[in-house]
Amino acid sequence: QVQLVESGGGLVQAGGSLRLSCAASGRIFSIDVMSWYRQAPGKQRELVATLTSGGTIYYADSVKGRFTISRDNAGNTVYLYLQMNSLTPEDTAVYYCHARSYLLHWGQGTQVTVSS
Repeated sequence: QVQLVESGGGLVQAGGSLRLSCAASGRIFSIDVMSWYRQAPGKQRELVATLTSGGTIYYADSVKGRFTISRDNAGNTVYLYLQMNSLTPEDTAVYYCHARSYLLHWGQGTQVTVSS
């Protein structure tokens, strides 16, 4: 099993920045893809950014040039980050960390609120 714990959400003014973190533990050797998703009120969950074990990166068009996904390994923990710059109220959502191994794993989510 893989456990995912997000942190770093909060309230920020438009134009500001936040950095989300996701700590992955457990059977991390089995993970081949890690991603950030988000879900705004009344909307479906959407993919924000993906980073594969081979280094391939994908960004949703709505965040290209503003968000940066990265990954770091520290012992038995993998950290996935999402640096978010130039935030707008449209970025307000619950952000979820996701990992794909033999199964699909989700974190509990962290709230990001951008005020205008």
